[in-house]
Amino acid sequence: MTATLRYSPAATPASALVCRNCGAGYPLGAQHACFECFGPLEIGYSPDRLASVTRQDIEAGPHSLWRYAGLLPVGQDPATRVDSGTGMTPLVRADRLADRLGFTAPLWIKDDSANPTHSFKDRVVSVAITAARELGFRRIACASTGNLANSVAAHAARIGMDSIVFVPADLEPAKITQTAVYGGTLVAVDGSYDDVNRLCSELAETDEFEATAFVNVNVRPYYAEGSKTLGYEVAEQLGWRLPEQVVVPMASGSLLTKVHKAFGELTRIGLVDPLDYRVYGAQSAGCAPIADAFAAGRDTVLPVRPTGIAKSLNIGNPADGPYALDAIRRTGGAVGRVGDDEIVAGIRDLARTTGVFAETAGGVTTAVLRKLVEGGLLDPTLETVVLNTGEGLKTLDPLLDVVGPSHRVQPSLRSLREAGLIG
Repeated sequence: MTATLRYSPAATPASALVCRNCGAGYPLGAQHACFECFGPLEIGYSPDRLASVTRQDIEAGPHSLWRYAGLLPVGQDPATRVDSGTGMTPLVRADRLADRLGFTAPLWIKDDSANPTHSFKDRVVSVAITAARELGFRRIACASTGNLANSVAAHAARIGMDSIVFVPADLEPAKITQTAVYGGTLVAVDGSYDDVNRLCSELAETDEFEATAFVNVNVRPYYAEGSKTLGYEVAEQLGWRLPEQVVVPMASGSLLTKVHKAFGELTRIGLVDPLDYRVYGAQSAGCAPIADAFAAGRDTVLPVRPTGIAKSLNIGNPADGPYALDAIRRTGGAVGRVGDDEIVAGIRDLARTTGVFAETAGGVTTAVLRKLVEGGLLDPTLETVVLNTGEGLKTLDPLLDVVGPSHRVQPSLRSLREAGLIG
């Protein structure tokens, strides 16, 4: 389907689609790959239009990610936005975790499990589905490791749009249930996420799916911009300043690159003061192609076959891997990886010190935070923000044999005394 945005370019700060490899430019529309070099496209912006956005404009906006509409490629007209209340999630001061890890500077958890479908994917879907409607698509689709499927199905149900989502058949049962309950079409594929993503890329090119917007394929440039709002919020919630360090979980690597992009945009247009911040990446040892490339000093990311409990991060061939490596190296950050036992320990550490119950991806990030501090790669004297991207109720299985009742008693005072709970 050949589609272009329905309004005048003057209505959006976005100016073009730009190849991240060769710099070739294209009109704003439903296109995700460069015709010259086959590199990925992203949204390019007019510096003047971005610079016209003020703190006052943002603070006067809705209590959702659409307060940043002036910095996004779509949704400038409130009537076109798909707004489920996504964004403005808590920034939790993690003093007890900081003490446990030896921090002397503030440590914060940006808790995106508070979004409507309990993950940061609501950000990217809100922007992508808004773009899909403005581009004239009639159905929304995705390839997903779980959280994206939840969000696409929920957003489509909210606005009465057809949806079809494709997931690996061995996904966590809670994520399959949460997707299915919204009533869209859910397709379980016998294969890895990379297999599912390849299938969706093929489907997006067929005549049968020409009216379907695959959020992470043919409208991916818009979808990816939704992640910037997480970076914008961190800066606003810190009083319009950037943290000195930020730790980000990595699957495709896109979230890390877009948080970095958000910090850069805020600095260039004068909404925050310049700061030499550092960006750190976190991966599961069961699927760590970006961490492997960083450790080996490579710019290329070699595909791996994912294993391990952190299924939401199990992308063996990460599309944004090279760009994530570039952002990490440019800022002086690093990448850490942790095994399944460390991930479970990270989930427990975060829950028991902050009251935030993270899914396995949050366990990865918390455990990597510890490893980076212990290895001298992350400075505990600098203010740090850690991103929790999903809710723990989605990934209960790894904890079922680890946590549970601390005591079992009979319904009597005597039994309580014998258990040492009273007296």
